[in-house]
Amino acid sequence: MTCIAIIGAGGKMGCRLTDNLVKSPSKHELLLVEVNEAARSKIEQRGLATIDQADALARAEVVILALPDRVLGRAAESIVPQLNPSTIVMVLDPAAAWADKLPLRDDISYFVTHPCHPNVFDHFETQAERDDFFGGVHARQAIVCALMQGPEEHYAIGEDLAKEFYGPVTRSHRVTVEQMAILEPTMAETCGIALIKALREVLEETVRRGVPRAAAEDFMFGHIKVELGIAFGLAPFPFSDGALVISEFGQKQIFQPNWLQVFEPDNVKQQTQLIVGDR
Repeated sequence: MTCIAIIGAGGKMGCRLTDNLVKSPSKHELLLVEVNEAARSKIEQRGLATIDQADALARAEVVILALPDRVLGRAAESIVPQLNPSTIVMVLDPAAAWADKLPLRDDISYFVTHPCHPNVFDHFETQAERDDFFGGVHARQAIVCALMQGPEEHYAIGEDLAKEFYGPVTRSHRVTVEQMAILEPTMAETCGIALIKALREVLEETVRRGVPRAAAEDFMFGHIKVELGIAFGLAPFPFSDGALVISEFGQKQIFQPNWLQVFEPDNVKQQTQLIVGDR
């Protein structure tokens, strides 16, 4: 039986993790820590109770920091010195780890993991699965994991737990913390969200210019699917000659020539520092 302390257990991620881990009471002893009074009520609504943080840290074999990026570093500074040697500290996003916000301590392990979220090309059978955009409740998803430091056997422990609290999980990919930072924030958020928000602006501009919203939405959402399929090599046909010509025109109109510099190591580091609050 593994003794697991969840710090921030009443938050959005803390509740998600708790809801899945509590399904295996014979495997885990959960020590739920939450300092926010409003968030504690969410734990109580689940029929569970919180524990004093100092008591939890003294007993925990695994500590999951289910905290926002901007406070995680400060919390870790006070938490990590209290841990027993060989404790596994799990963080759920690479930002704090890659921004050097985790305290140095050689006798503990740091394990970083993050969900990939349900695949847009997956075909889910139920409405509940289709409505689970985040994953970890009904819809299956892949995950990424990294052992930042610690013995190899701690990777297996961390990965097994991640599969459980992010479940149902289709695949687990082992990467480095640097590679995970390239995935997020750079690929998925710095670029992905910016491009998707631009698509929303395009839709709103189309409506502003007189196209009925329902028509614009149907046209946009349908074309997104077919264009994603072609661009990522999943559709059995290519872009038309006309589509290729006009997309190249669009790229020159919209993108800066050097926009992929956001993937350079120093730039990725800067992005993680912005996320954790460093300016």
